[in-house]
Amino acid sequence: MESTPRGETITGEKVRTRIRGPSGRTILLVALVVALAVFGLVIYKQYSRSRVSTDDAFVYGRIHTVAARISGTVKAVHVADNQLVKKGELLVEIDPQDYDLRVDEAGADLESERAKLEEAAARVAVARGQLEQVAVELETARINMEVQRKNLIQSEGEIRRSQAAHEGQEARVRQADKDYNRSADLFRRELISRETMENVHTAREVAIAQTKVTAEQLSQSRAAREVQADRVLQASSDVRRAEKALETQKHMVRQAETAHHTQGSLIKQKDATFRTARLNRSYTRVCAPADGYVTKRCAEVGNTAQPGLALMAIVPLTDTWIVANYKETQLERVKPGQRVRITIDGYPGKTFEGTVESIMAGTGSAFSLFPPENATGNFVKVVQRVPVKIVLKEGADPEHLLRMGMSVVPTVFTR
Repeated sequence: MESTPRGETITGEKVRTRIRGPSGRTILLVALVVALAVFGLVIYKQYSRSRVSTDDAFVYGRIHTVAARISGTVKAVHVADNQLVKKGELLVEIDPQDYDLRVDEAGADLESERAKLEEAAARVAVARGQLEQVAVELETARINMEVQRKNLIQSEGEIRRSQAAHEGQEARVRQADKDYNRSADLFRRELISRETMENVHTAREVAIAQTKVTAEQLSQSRAAREVQADRVLQASSDVRRAEKALETQKHMVRQAETAHHTQGSLIKQKDATFRTARLNRSYTRVCAPADGYVTKRCAEVGNTAQPGLALMAIVPLTDTWIVANYKETQLERVKPGQRVRITIDGYPGKTFEGTVESIMAGTGSAFSLFPPENATGNFVKVVQRVPVKIVLKEGADPEHLLRMGMSVVPTVFTR
């Protein structure tokens, strides 16, 4: 028999019961607990295989940097920090006085060159009109030369006719002389009458007179031919002079057209300068490139704006997405188009629905500013993370609660 601390006596039966160990009920309870643990482990494995989650995820969106395109003094700022603005709304005004002067100067230069262009066009028109006139004069001179040449040919024909007539008349005179001498001999021998002798004498005198007439006609024809030859020479000279004048006028037309073309090119240059001045003048009004909220405003009245220097940024909250950096070991079953449930640290209990849009073509470290150099002797393998872009479903954030840079926890339903 044993004694307990309280003085109780333990019998042999009790001792044998304590030595036999746990009862069947205890063993059943332990087996049930083990089965539940195994079942829970299986359920957890299935759950983890169908859902991939990470807390390395942030909200991203479009950031429109608003910068000046010209230099100048800020005249007015029409927006405040975090103000909602619409596309095209005026944000900043730059003092336009210098640019107004440049527009006026460029406009005056353009108008001056346009006036010169009109003058050049008028000179071209005058030169072309004179060219047409000279061409008409040349054609007239050529026609006149042809007429004079025909007249010269006619004069030469008239000379030949007069020459033939004169030669024929001289033959008649010689015949008349022979008849006279023969009649005179017969008259001395009183073989013919005085009347016959007088008739022969008259015929001889008539032949001599007609010879003088034909000689005068021949002389006149030759004089006319000389005059006509001079006219042909004059007409030829007029043609050559008109041809030279035509070539000279053509050269003047080419010069006028070249000057007009050059002036036209100068007009284009001045017009480009004018349009550039107007464009720069329009840049004095800086407007919102998109709907969104004003952030990082650094423009103040009196500051000097420089081209490319940011004045503020416009963030549209209607176009946001999630970039989740999943471990490379988690991407086995992640595919574009899978459903995503998103929770936000800033709004506990609120969830958003999204979809996997794409998976980046490399890890984050591969595209960092200083990519890792693993070709060293002290390499330590590190699990890499691959960015996954998740887009929200349409209307999932009507209140625009998601802000740039907020931390989120996306869970991708792979099955």
